[in-house]
Amino acid sequence: MGQQIRQIRQQKGIRLNEFANEIGVSPAYLSNLETGKTQTIQFEVLSKLQKEHKLNIDESDSEADPLVWRVVRISEMLLELSSKNPIAADYFMKMVEEGSELFNNNSSNIH
Repeated sequence: MGQQIRQIRQQKGIRLNEFANEIGVSPAYLSNLETGKTQTIQFEVLSKLQKEHKLNIDESDSEADPLVWRVVRISEMLLELSSKNPIAADYFMKMVEEGSELFNNNSSNIH
């Protein structure tokens, strides 16, 4: 994914600092993404890269983090559902939020 991000930046013909500012991250974080030193990407950044810069995350890409791919896929599904059935989308988002909080707060007690 880092190589794709670098390609987007280079195709736009802008420097790392400018692109970092454009997508709302620090230059160091962007550099680490591009070089693969950082494997995690903030959801907001990933979403922005996908929408505004056509970043494509392919599940079959051996370098792509499967968790990131799933989160992006789920978010796309929820956005689509929200346009068709906002109540159902809200329900699923609340379940994820509440479930995450439950597991994060009680992770030492859950096996």
